[in-house]
Amino acid sequence: MPEPTPGEPGRPWNWLGEARIALVFLTVLPVRLRAPDLRFGLSHGVRAFPVAGLAAGAIAAAAFVVADLCGLAPTIAALVAIAAGALATGGLHEDGLADTADGMAGARSRERRLEIMRDSRIGAHGALALLLATGLRAAAIAATGVALDTACALVAAAIASRTAIAPVMYLLPPARPDGLSHAAGRPDRGRTADAVAIGVLLCALALAPVADPARIILAMAGAAAGACLPALLARRRLGGQTGDVLGAVQQCAEIGFLLVFIADP
Repeated sequence: MPEPTPGEPGRPWNWLGEARIALVFLTVLPVRLRAPDLRFGLSHGVRAFPVAGLAAGAIAAAAFVVADLCGLAPTIAALVAIAAGALATGGLHEDGLADTADGMAGARSRERRLEIMRDSRIGAHGALALLLATGLRAAAIAATGVALDTACALVAAAIASRTAIAPVMYLLPPARPDGLSHAAGRPDRGRTADAVAIGVLLCALALAPVADPARIILAMAGAAAGACLPALLARRRLGGQTGDVLGAVQQCAEIGFLLVFIADP
């Protein structure tokens, strides 16, 4: 697939094109870019990031419901849901989290951190980060409660965590002069605001059947707090973001969302 250019003309709405871009880059679902889409970078599709999250979350939620109906224990059903979500995205975000952990913890200089993050091999810090992230997500999902609550939380968490990527792309410059993050481009303020507004709306709709407004707001705040952790770390240690950092943002935002959602009011 040709590498898209980072430029984009203003803020025209092109829902189908933007949705295709978001789905192609954030999932492995059978969606193909069309010729006009190749003129744009990933930043052109940020308004559809919540839609990509909705798709991935729906797959994870469906897997959980099926596992629950089969009588599997909540923790096992939670792991099945996590596996289904990872399959829907090709493990893109998990890979980013592992590479970010290896780079941030495995070197002293900025250049060496970026070099480690480009290495496809996983190190001890990356493996530990994946184990902790998977364990926290599985425990939170298993503790959510009845199947309907869990399904709604999975969909909402996937939406909120993909939405969180957009403001990080806007606020942090690419850490490298090349690579996926540079090719993706920087979304403008309007697109970023649109992405956040759409994400908040879809997240609220997903949780409306099982949660009151206060709980919904707190869960979304948890996602924002989770996203800030890798973003601030990347700003300090890398001077910007990379594709791996964006993957870590998604993972941490999802964990933050789920942990706050299951917390006692």
